[in-house]
Amino acid sequence: MERIVTLKRITKETSIEVTLNLDGYGNYKINTGISFLDHMLEQLSHHSLINIMLKVKGDLHIDCHHTVEDVGIVLGQALKQGLGERKGITRYADSQLVMDETLISCAMDISGRPYLKWGVSFSQDKIGEMDSELFYEWFRAFAYNAGISLHLHKLYGVNNHHIAETCFKALARTLKVAISIDPRQGNRIPSTKGTLQG
Repeated sequence: MERIVTLKRITKETSIEVTLNLDGYGNYKINTGISFLDHMLEQLSHHSLINIMLKVKGDLHIDCHHTVEDVGIVLGQALKQGLGERKGITRYADSQLVMDETLISCAMDISGRPYLKWGVSFSQDKIGEMDSELFYEWFRAFAYNAGISLHLHKLYGVNNHHIAETCFKALARTLKVAISIDPRQGNRIPSTKGTLQG
């Protein structure tokens, strides 16, 4: 079964269209209007092997908040829809990712029960045109709309660009494993409850 989803979300603040292929090759075409966010989402696509085609028009004349949060919402919704009943998936995964002086830990349960444990801090208010606090908003919107329990922690790191980028790469590598199909599961949902819908 193909795990390909196209979603559109239009509000007074943003207009977003996304297509995800969960079984892709890490191909992407991303335009959010925020260059640093584009760079982060390109890392997410490339390292998770999820194809992401994303086009966004947001109220950037106000600030980046609505665009960043809404992109997290839509990508989370698309992931959730693409996973369907979550039959056969690996479900759990974790990784530690290094980038120069930075080390990030990421753990995930595709449980249907959304949660974000955020242990990441930054030493400057902005990275590129993005407020540093918006990274929390993006990861929270993504986790809650995808229905995943996500724990991200900075074990150490100094360079703020490296910290943000390593978070997205760690998420990507963890997602790659968690959404993968375990051939031994067959058509079974990986839960003794028989459901992963919350």
